Amino acid sequence: MPNVVSKLVNPRYPATAIGLEQGVASVVHLERVKDGTSRLRRAATFNIAESLVRPSFDEPNIEDRAQLATVLNDLAGSAGLLRQKRWSLSLPEATTRTLVVTNDSGAQSGAEMQEVLNWKIERGFGAPLEELSVSREKIQKDPQGRDRYLVVAVRKDVLAEYESVLHSLGWRTGLILPRHLGEAQWLVRNGGGDSLLLSGFGQGFTGVIFRDKHPLIVRTVTCAPDEFEDEFYRFLLFYRDRSLPEGVEAGSRLSRLLVMGEGITRERAGEIVNETTGGDLRPLEAHDLGLQLPSREFSFDSIAAPAGLATLSW
Repeated sequence: MPNVVSKLVNPRYPATAIGLEQGVASVVHLERVKDGTSRLRRAATFNIAESLVRPSFDEPNIEDRAQLATVLNDLAGSAGLLRQKRWSLSLPEATTRTLVVTNDSGAQSGAEMQEVLNWKIERGFGAPLEELSVSREKIQKDPQGRDRYLVVAVRKDVLAEYESVLHSLGWRTGLILPRHLGEAQWLVRNGGGDSLLLSGFGQGFTGVIFRDKHPLIVRTVTCAPDEFEDEFYRFLLFYRDRSLPEGVEAGSRLSRLLVMGEGITRERAGEIVNETTGGDLRPLEAHDLGLQLPSREFSFDSIAAPAGLATLSW
């Protein structure tokens, strides 16, 4: 499956990307500046009908493919990007699922290991493997030396919806990723240590802890709006109590915080992080991460994911 989570090491992907979420569509063309920062060369964001894209892992996502194609064509036109034919695509957060899978079975042969991993993937995603478009990326071993994999899945029929819309426009996709992995590029590209991405969406949030640019914890939580803070707190407790070397304080290790999407304000998320870890962090803004926004008309929330995918062009 070449599209979802292809290799993230020195890839050659387009500097143009599309971001889709319920109620919002964005296109960006990013360029690298000599000082190593990035800036939007061209970009546009439209508010779209919430019924047009209904993000879901299990259900159809796009109400009217022809209408969405028209919206994207108009969006590219307003940004001066109609001549672009190669795009990366950031999928809505609720459309995909992401897991970190650890090989702790002790399987000896490659076939045995594959069987165990397939079983864990099916169990983790709650769907038969043949119904999923799955990509698996080997990541840093755990402290016990066990192999770990970052696994992303989307249902094949759902992925086909998005691909058919782009195909109808004559566009080709270089890379398709869930929103949080687009947003995560800003943390991966900017420093080491432990860093936290909180990516909120209508049905909950995805929390990702990176350690020295490698995913340590990835967890998507589905919850009601009034449960968001409690679930985020539990996520932080797991990190604090289960993922730090003995004698190391969470506040001294967690050095960066990026809060995106809906469900909680940046300020409140920062308060919960600092209360739980004993740190003194403030949520990062676009300029902290080396992205120059031309004006306040562009929300970092709406373009962070596609812009993050566009950075993979260099």
